[in-house]
Amino acid sequence: MRRVTAALLVPAALGTALTAAPAQAHGGRPLGIENCTATACHFDVPPGTYDVTVRLGGATASSTRVTGETRRSLLPETAVAAGERVTRGFTVDVRTPEGEPTGPDGTPGLDLALGGSAPALAGIRVTPARHARRILLIGDSTVCDQPGDPYSGWGQQLPQYLRQGLSVANHADSGESTVSYLRNARLWAAVRQRIRPGDLVLVQLAHNDKTTDEATYRGNLETLVAGIRERGGEPVLVTPIVRRWFTADGTLNNPTALLVNGLGVDHPAVVRSVAAAHRVPLIDLTAKTRALVESLGVEGSKALYLYDEKRDNTHTSVHGATRYAELVRDELLARHLVPAGTVRVG
Repeated sequence: MRRVTAALLVPAALGTALTAAPAQAHGGRPLGIENCTATACHFDVPPGTYDVTVRLGGATASSTRVTGETRRSLLPETAVAAGERVTRGFTVDVRTPEGEPTGPDGTPGLDLALGGSAPALAGIRVTPARHARRILLIGDSTVCDQPGDPYSGWGQQLPQYLRQGLSVANHADSGESTVSYLRNARLWAAVRQRIRPGDLVLVQLAHNDKTTDEATYRGNLETLVAGIRERGGEPVLVTPIVRRWFTADGTLNNPTALLVNGLGVDHPAVVRSVAAAHRVPLIDLTAKTRALVESLGVEGSKALYLYDEKRDNTHTSVHGATRYAELVRDELLARHLVPAGTVRVG
């Protein structure tokens, strides 16, 4: 993946205001503001999990957001009054490949980009995360770190809602079904080895199980649940996001929108059944996204998907992925899967 940089410029008056206490990376090399330009930072670090602390603000009013690696949203846009400074932190997963597991390796190390209406970075500190908890994601193109505009998966937007000490490792991959994810050594076999005791592992696979019969689909979900538990992780099953296909009465079409395949397999129903049978926490994202899409209506819901750009009613825009990431965040909190203090709300 190419290095991402922000298009908006930092006011020139802030150019000399960049200062930071040095941090220690593996091997003791300082990691601070000397690794940044006005719009981007690069840190030459090996794969791992890193805590990032940023100090935002400048002589004039500013508004800054931080993205990183393959277009991941790491910090929501943060407004700071003129002359003020605020400190924010997040934890980021650095790996190879840096985006989709079957994609190109991307740029080595950690890349961050500064965006927002008036970005201003006053300082930054990067250190290895010693005690971070991780949320690993297994999914398809509606979840993954999409490499280019206008596409975005909800897993790509989730990190901005997590505070320092809780990271997202997004191992979702475009085009994958439960069958292909389990068979590909770069996917399930690789992810399984990364799971540590205490990790949350969210699984949303259904969109590409178009020819998977019910017994196979159920068995594949059970295999994923068992494998996660064997490694000491906590599985969380997630029903798939809906497709934006309306009927004449303004409700979503079933089966097309609600993920019932050509064999009559009701994917969300099977996910719910497996979760209940094996006492796995469930995030019913089908129900949540359906309620949101129907509440917005035929016209209002277009912005959630890539209808205007691609006539695509399955894949989400950055806006849609962000709204859906908020739904996942809310469910993580409501089901007490993460402590309230580790999540950004509002």
